[in-house]
Parts: sequence; C-alpha cells; structure tokens
Amino acid sequence: MANLLSLFTLSLLTTMSLTIPAAGHFWKSVKNKPFKLGTAKLSRFQFYWHDIQSGSNPTTINIIKPPPRNTSSTTGFGIVNMIDDPLTDRPDNGSRILGRAQGFYGLVSQEEYVLLMSMTFVFTTGRYSGSTLTVLGRNPVFQKVREMPVIGGTGLFRFARGYVHATTHTFNMQTRDAIVRYNVYVLHY
Repeated sequence: MANLLSLFTLSLLTTMSLTIPAAGHFWKSVKNKPFKLGTAKLSRFQFYWHDIQSGSNPTTINIIKPPPRNTSSTTGFGIVNMIDDPLTDRPDNGSRILGRAQGFYGLVSQEEYVLLMSMTFVFTTGRYSGSTLTVLGRNPVFQKVREMPVIGGTGLFRFARGYVHATTHTFNMQTRDAIVRYNVYVLHY
C-alpha cells in the first residue's frame, strides 16, 4: 500500500511539474499603457452581405449534409455551409465591394430555421482596410431583424465589442441566394 501511495504521489508531482509553468513564464499581468487604448468610440457601418449558392461561382458551399436518417426535420438541421461572401455598399450585384464575410453557418434547430453564424468581416477598402470584425451568434432567419454579437476584431478594431442587426433584403427560394443588410454597431479604440 505504501508503495502504491508513493507511486501515485510521484506520478502526481511529475504531472504537475510538467503542466504548470514556472511563475512569470506563461502569463504576466500588463498595464493598459503599452496598448495606448485611449477613449472608446462607437462606430456604425451598413453594408450588404451577398450569400450566393447558385451559378458557376457560388460564394457559399455546403460542407456537411445531415445524415440520411434525419428525415423528420424539415428545417435542414445539421447542414453546414462555408462562406466567402462579398460585402457591398449597396444591394446591387455590381456595387462596390467593401470586403468579404468569411466563415461558416449551420442550421441548428429542429423546429425552426435558425443559423449559428461564425464569420469574420474582412474589410478591404477605405480606412478600415486590413481590419476585421468577428460575429458569432444565433440567426433566426425568418425574423425581420436579427441581432448577433460582435465578439472581437483585429487592426483598427482590436478589443472591439458590439452587435449587428441583420435584415433580409432579398431571398430567392429557388436558388437560395440571399442579400442581407447588416447594420453594425461597434465600440473600439
């Protein structure tokens, strides 16, 4: 019994010494001054998200289909699509591209059409070119206005937080192509 206890204690100490880093080497508290955060400002953006599933150059593709035995769900529960959707200043297909929405969405409800959206808005023009905002949230697509959180960003949007309002501009039931207006409200430094 004593040998078993000694072996257990030795194993525990070895595991702890390998998994717990020495103080100060793994983490360190920092002060706000190195970041020069300044005062937070609220910015508002509006753009159009073009989710195109039809044609020879779709901007969204299906990457996961639900299992064949999932015939009881009429909502497409389990479908996941990868996106690289253009963001434009107007809803017209030929309008100026401001950036891309890159990520994925999946149908997550067995009872209603609800997407889980995980996407990053990558801005490619203007003052915010090279900066990003990340959205992660629930999108009940048949509600008039859907709200999802902005959980972070990069570049000029470091430490960003906020929310988006998504409103469907057009949706084609045959092609499943959609144009959605996004109003983005974001606090950043």
